[in-house]
Amino acid sequence: MLNSEGHGTHCASIAAGNIVRNTSINGLGFGNARGGAPSAHIAAYKACWKNGCSDADILAVFDDAVADGVDIISASIASKVPNDYFRSGVAIGAFHATRKGILVSTCNGNEGPKKRTVINFAPWMLSVAATTINLQFITKVQLGNGKFYETHQIQQKVVTRLCQVIEISIRTSSIKDLFCSTNSLKDDSIRGKIVLCDRGPDGNGDGYGAIEDATGVILTGVKVAEELVGPFPLPASHVKLEENSKIYKYISETRNPIATIFKSEEINDVLAPYVPSYSSRGPNPMNPNILRPDVAAPGTHILAAYDHQPVGGGSRAEYNLDTGTSMACPHAAGVAAYVKSFHSKWSPAAIQSALITTAKPMSAKTSPHAEFAYGAGLLNPSRAPYPGLVYDLDEQDYLYFLCSQGYSGKLLEIITKDKSSCSSKYNNETANDLNYPSFALSIKDPEFINGVFHRTVTNVGSSNSTYRAKVVAPSGLEINVNPSVLSFTSLNQKESFVVTVKGLIEKSNMVSASLVWDDGDFQVRSPIVVYVTV
Repeated sequence: MLNSEGHGTHCASIAAGNIVRNTSINGLGFGNARGGAPSAHIAAYKACWKNGCSDADILAVFDDAVADGVDIISASIASKVPNDYFRSGVAIGAFHATRKGILVSTCNGNEGPKKRTVINFAPWMLSVAATTINLQFITKVQLGNGKFYETHQIQQKVVTRLCQVIEISIRTSSIKDLFCSTNSLKDDSIRGKIVLCDRGPDGNGDGYGAIEDATGVILTGVKVAEELVGPFPLPASHVKLEENSKIYKYISETRNPIATIFKSEEINDVLAPYVPSYSSRGPNPMNPNILRPDVAAPGTHILAAYDHQPVGGGSRAEYNLDTGTSMACPHAAGVAAYVKSFHSKWSPAAIQSALITTAKPMSAKTSPHAEFAYGAGLLNPSRAPYPGLVYDLDEQDYLYFLCSQGYSGKLLEIITKDKSSCSSKYNNETANDLNYPSFALSIKDPEFINGVFHRTVTNVGSSNSTYRAKVVAPSGLEINVNPSVLSFTSLNQKESFVVTVKGLIEKSNMVSASLVWDDGDFQVRSPIVVYVTV
């Protein structure tokens, strides 16, 4: 964890923090705080520093966590670009944990909304996207000419106190001044003034030093790093480029320009939950026939404990509103721990399957890219312990998968730490044969679709039960399930089936479908995605 900026404390409290009543950040986000599994014990490991997270440190903390006997690992760590399994400390460390029976929840990455930006995509770990919550925080800025500017985009800064009407300042002597670069503005010219910056301060911890002598700041811009989202050390607002131009014009044409930054207000977001733009998107950049992400969880404006975050005026807050898939990841870890408390003997894959097949479906109307944005849907804690059926996997299944992807010999030993080898039988398998609880099919020709998936489910619901397959598919797509009825006479009984996808895609490069196994009590839903690779 990186706790010099409060990131580690925030994520840990989301996963398993105690119940604390009447919490807020200066009145914003007021309510009762609690982690996903408040009765769980937390073991925290530091893998990251101000200059980043090295693979050596990441692997070391995974090994320490495994040696300590933890049950669930929440890893809110992501690089900027996807890496091969054997170039990712998170993927290798997660494999070591999974083979010891430990589920690893990972963040999806904050590189959206471009496609193929999902960072943690190995099938042996849970990949979690972020959603919004039902609250938005808006910040109003009023100029001396009476014009108001209201910010409510995903990366806005949450102002925690009212800034009095003061003079507004703009520095034009250099690019460093305009960008509010570190140490560029530390002089009397900005003291007691609101400063207009062409972008946010430097993304590292000492970036705030650029504006520490100011009374307020209006930031511009482009996407802001997730660590900067939340209460700012001084009153702040974040405007778009067009609004920046209007404010700049006002300053340039006014002898004594003034402005007011008002305290943020809460408003209800009637469209929530949806996947915001920053959350990384699929499809899977390495294995296109394994759906990524798996599920989505709350990640925007999450109120949780913080390591005494500065909030201006010399005061510090014990709670903070933060944003990113880093916040979504521990939500899923907390629910996984909750499921584990009911089913202590379940494998990581069984728990992962339960989270995926019980997720609430989401809408592509509010979340562009559909399943590539939210996977199976929104995490559903109340249903997760009772999935009915699970798609289980073990270490050997993952080894067969790696063999099918061309890994063998010494390359395989890097991740397995043993003398694992591949037989010719498994070299001929495909990602379609991995017993995964979702279905993804990449195609070249939208007018010729032909995919076959082999799956096996394990009964964890009622000992005597009969499940019938229910398929929802768009026009042009024919999905057959054989057999379409699965009968069980005992718990832990396994039954296999084959899903065949044929047809064509009309008017789109991607279509969504679903398969639900239903026995009247349990509905086991798997998303099906067919898309054209460009």
